[in-house]
Amino acid sequence: MKIVDIKNAMIEMSQSELSQIINIAQQIKSISAQVTFNVGDSVWVVQKTKRTSGIIEKMNSKKAVVSMRGSKYNVPFTMLEAA
Repeated sequence: MKIVDIKNAMIEMSQSELSQIINIAQQIKSISAQVTFNVGDSVWVVQKTKRTSGIIEKMNSKKAVVSMRGSKYNVPFTMLEAA
């Protein structure tokens, strides 16, 4: 299925159906991040207006502990990108 087909199908959906799709997409993104990232990997922490580089120190079930700018932060997997 192509992105255009998915986009056209989503236009016809109700608000509750769209919310369910968003939740499913976030769960899939989190699961794939857990498989993709490992301790010691360099990553980008992506926020709405900026990207900050860091290194994964620890992997938890839903968040990673990322060392950046001299501090450690708990960051959801959905905010991480491979560097």
